[in-house]
Amino acid sequence: MELIDGKATAKTIKAEIAAEVEQMVKDGHKRPHLAAILVGHDGGSETYVASKVKACEECGFQSTLIRFEDTVTEQELLDAVHKLNDDTDVDGFIVQLPLPSHIDEQKIIEAVDPEKDVDGFHPVNVGKLSIGLPGFVSATPAGIVELLRRYNIPTRGKHCVVIGRSNIVGKPMAMLMLRKGQPGDCTVTVCHSGTGNLKEITRTADILVAALGKPGFVTADMVKPGATVIDVGTTRVPDATKKSGFRLSGDVDFENVAPLCEFITPVPGGVGPMTIASLMMNTIQAARKRKR
Repeated sequence: MELIDGKATAKTIKAEIAAEVEQMVKDGHKRPHLAAILVGHDGGSETYVASKVKACEECGFQSTLIRFEDTVTEQELLDAVHKLNDDTDVDGFIVQLPLPSHIDEQKIIEAVDPEKDVDGFHPVNVGKLSIGLPGFVSATPAGIVELLRRYNIPTRGKHCVVIGRSNIVGKPMAMLMLRKGQPGDCTVTVCHSGTGNLKEITRTADILVAALGKPGFVTADMVKPGATVIDVGTTRVPDATKKSGFRLSGDVDFENVAPLCEFITPVPGGVGPMTIASLMMNTIQAARKRKR
């Protein structure tokens, strides 16, 4: 069993980006600029955005954080999105989700300029992914694919099973593994809450991606020996032994599943750091477009 170290891989990617940025600046181009809109004070969102700001510093990016209270109106948020769309100094930006219930998230996502949509959530970018055109890809599945690439995990002709059908992870993950190339060329099955024979399907997976948000859901009897298991879950569960009072748990019963695997991602330190690194990769991609 080999542990897929997302933390170390993300560090390497950020160092690569930082070197490219310094060369861009040396050649007379401006630093890439990533902006983020944060609404309210959700603990998870605060932590995630803080990680993005730190990653920007490590990559040599300029970053801007725009804050709103959770009482912000939908129109005020739309106005902020349009302002960033029109700001030629900003290469890409994100609107941190989730948003308060009185705001239509899809309406906000669709207001973002697809050329600055470094989260890869806009229907234009999702559509491009579905037909194999270049565009921004949702950061978590893009990070997973980068891990598969850098660990030289073969995918051609393999059976990839994705548990979860979210727009952010499950669906784009399936499309990425279907596309031609390495990583890719998989036969893909997407399982979800309506799948009746889940264990029978997951036991046939050469590559199993768990992205359903249920701690410890994937147990040893669901995994084929020699499989590669990618755990996307990051759920806070109570833990009195931790100073914070909780620990992060993945969707996989790591202790019992890991011995069966050829490769497996841990939680934390697996997919999570790669999500941030992928956002940085999307931002440098946006900056390259602008440079041309």
